Amino acid sequence: MTRVLSGAVLLVFAIAVGWFSTPLIFFVVAEVFLVLGLVEYVALARASGLPVPAFPSGVAAMLTCAAVARGVPVPLDIVLMSALVALGALTLTAWNGGRDAVGLASASLFPSLYLGLPIGALAAIREMRGRDALFLLMLTIIASDTAQYYSGRAFGRRPLAPAISPKKTVEGAVGGFVFGALVCAVIGTFWLPVVPLPLRAAIGVMIVALGIAGDLFESMLKRSAGVKDSSSLIPGHGGILDRIDALLFAAPVYYVVLKYV
Repeated sequence: MTRVLSGAVLLVFAIAVGWFSTPLIFFVVAEVFLVLGLVEYVALARASGLPVPAFPSGVAAMLTCAAVARGVPVPLDIVLMSALVALGALTLTAWNGGRDAVGLASASLFPSLYLGLPIGALAAIREMRGRDALFLLMLTIIASDTAQYYSGRAFGRRPLAPAISPKKTVEGAVGGFVFGALVCAVIGTFWLPVVPLPLRAAIGVMIVALGIAGDLFESMLKRSAGVKDSSSLIPGHGGILDRIDALLFAAPVYYVVLKYV
């Protein structure tokens, strides 16, 4: 019951913010989600033996998000170059002489790429193509995740990535591809009509593939840290990263496709 109620609250919140909010409010909420995700990421990194400096890494990630989001005048190249220099310099003071210098430096800069770019892309998609295009991405991910779960329970036999997520199956992934691509192709008739049907179906397949990769990637981070969920923030659902892991891989490529293809 707790999982159902918290899931319903999340759904209502997502619709309210994604569909009805102003661009500024949406951007502010996106940055709040970024900060919450960063807190979870830092905990995972530290549990893996990488003492990431939370505040400077968070500032770099938030500025990266702002630089990607349309209408926010922060040059992305300046942000990333500054983050590289600043976080690299901080590694000099944090390193204790072990064999983790590369890991520490990389883990400190990674939130800008793992959180800042994708969450900024979500804001940019909404600003560039409208809320319809954003919701098409989200609905495709939701349909794929749901189909993966039920297809895996009904037909799952062969593990997809046993070392990372033993419960995921090849059969579940196939179900996700079928229903995710179908939703993107059909609903896209109304929400992304400028894109031809075959391309919408291909975009759906791409979103599902990237969503599965994003899900497995976050599972790898958790398994490396020795935890089941990124946090217990959302009752019955884990943490923020557990809820947006698929979007973190799918959103940047979806943004590129909508902008350039």
